[in-house]
Amino acid sequence: MGSLEKNFPIISRRRFITLLGGLALAQTLSGCEWFNQPVSIATIVWPGYEPMFLARDKGWLNIHQVHLLEMASATDSLQALAEGKADGAALTLDEVLKARAAGLALSVVMIFDISAGADMLIARSGIKQLADLKGRRIGFEPGTVGELTLTEALQLAGLTKDDIKPVRINTNKHREAWTRNEVDAITTYEPVAGQLLELDGIKLFDSRQIHNTIVDVLAIRDDILDVYHANAIRHLIEAHFRTLDYLNRNPQDAAYRMATHIGLPAAKVLTAFKGLVLPDITNNYRWLSGASPELLVCAGKLSNIMVKNQLLKQNDTLGSLIRSDFLPPVSGLVDYE
Repeated sequence: MGSLEKNFPIISRRRFITLLGGLALAQTLSGCEWFNQPVSIATIVWPGYEPMFLARDKGWLNIHQVHLLEMASATDSLQALAEGKADGAALTLDEVLKARAAGLALSVVMIFDISAGADMLIARSGIKQLADLKGRRIGFEPGTVGELTLTEALQLAGLTKDDIKPVRINTNKHREAWTRNEVDAITTYEPVAGQLLELDGIKLFDSRQIHNTIVDVLAIRDDILDVYHANAIRHLIEAHFRTLDYLNRNPQDAAYRMATHIGLPAAKVLTAFKGLVLPDITNNYRWLSGASPELLVCAGKLSNIMVKNQLLKQNDTLGSLIRSDFLPPVSGLVDYE
């Protein structure tokens, strides 16, 4: 029996059934179909992610190749990844690091944007400066970029979470919590941030004060980064850059088309983008490739910040964090018109 096991390893019943299912699927799929498996991407409403939805609206994103799963919050996106309901997600870099720390193997394949003012800490009109946050009810979404923003703002004020009354609220409930007077201040982002500023909110802190710290990325589960899903991933990335080019060339039309989904009047859509840097394909290569990719440097610094502020237990090794091989060649993206 020992020699039999050595030459023919015994597999579990579940694994055997899985193998049979794979063989059956292979018989029903043509070679072309086999190498064109679709991907599902979890995402929230955020200006930097809107080019994906505009691409879908314009018919540039094949809905049979890429399924956009609209989530109410980043917490929901992370949960969808963890439960295998999503193959990838639009996340901030700190959210990727937290997911990896929790055992979820993720790699960054594209950068959507770098926040340069679009993530904010907004307070009620009676609070004039960050130091006034002491003893106040501060809302944030735990485990996401909102917690990082809060931590950085408090550090600038010489405060810690022990000095405030933390109120944990997912992003989709931020406006409701504000109008119900459940918080004195809150960390949030566009389009909600703009809405709160119109309700007499005062911006005390934003991502311009933490340069290159909040980076929005397309993160894919490592088990999906294979030849079967490569076409769909590349198709999504190409559609994003095509739409980004359209946004730059036809901003008013793009704003009109994005207004309903982003939840803003068309006249205010472009304002929501003012706090963002949107890297084109060339700058994506700069951030994701080379001997010392800029995103890797950024991730190392961010990991240190998160460990220092107890948002991570230990530094991310940064191994397999970046995959630039899914980016399309620059020469192939010269002109979309």
